[in-house]
Amino acid sequence: MAPTLEKLSSNKHYQGTLIKYKFRSVTLGGLDAQFNLFLPSNAAKGKVPVLVYLAGLTCTEDNGAQKGGFMRDAASEGIAILFPDTSPRGARIEGEDVDWDFGSGAGFYLNATNPKWSKHYNMLNHITQELPQVIEAAGIPVDFSRQSIFGHSMGGHGALTIYLSSLIAGTKQYRSCSAFSPICEPSAVPWGTKAFMGYLASGVEEGKDKHDASVLVGRVKGAINVLIDYGTADNFLYQLHPEAFLKAARDAGHDEVQVRVRSQEGYDHSYFFISTFASDHIHFHANFLKA
Repeated sequence: MAPTLEKLSSNKHYQGTLIKYKFRSVTLGGLDAQFNLFLPSNAAKGKVPVLVYLAGLTCTEDNGAQKGGFMRDAASEGIAILFPDTSPRGARIEGEDVDWDFGSGAGFYLNATNPKWSKHYNMLNHITQELPQVIEAAGIPVDFSRQSIFGHSMGGHGALTIYLSSLIAGTKQYRSCSAFSPICEPSAVPWGTKAFMGYLASGVEEGKDKHDASVLVGRVKGAINVLIDYGTADNFLYQLHPEAFLKAARDAGHDEVQVRVRSQEGYDHSYFFISTFASDHIHFHANFLKA
């Protein structure tokens, strides 16, 4: 039996509705989980395609919904947007709330294999399996057979790795993927190696094999649909390595039509940057979600 959704808030927005829900998550070890869901007005007439937005370090389900600037274009395109949280909350694991870049607010969109974290830190299954199942069971008019994914920073890493892994596995769960300032090579940068050494039983080696976009893109056979934007004034560029992802994609034969990596002059890592290019990303996904 699917968990019961509790509606926490509802706001009319661009003729659609932004709703915050809470439910008891089995995947996250029995903890309460929250998410935001934007439904465009045409959802009143039937199921609509959905775009999943994964936020970055320290964020919650609210950052993208409140600051991303996505909804005007999503409403005009008739696309729902799902905003999950970035980690489990309140697991009370030792070390969970010591650092801002690990633990709470920093789930890294993987399933932990280190026993210390594996009961609760299963954001990969939460995003790809549990949330679609819970939303469908509640009768909410979202069509998860027409689904794409995007994200920012840690969430960009999550979007890329989840999308590429689904292609490699042959499930093709998502039609397209985009990212703002993503962590493209986590096994080679401090944010990623810290997460992999903490959450994964075999550490960075396991992370590189299963959760590194610059490795995974080289394993994908066939067409892919990826758009990446990053700012040249981003203080965290040393954590991102977009050039490593681009090289791996080109080496694997993915051309400019399949993988676009754009540097945006003078922009930083913030939601000022994200909201500037939000429209581009919504319309990019609409090409595939409405095909």
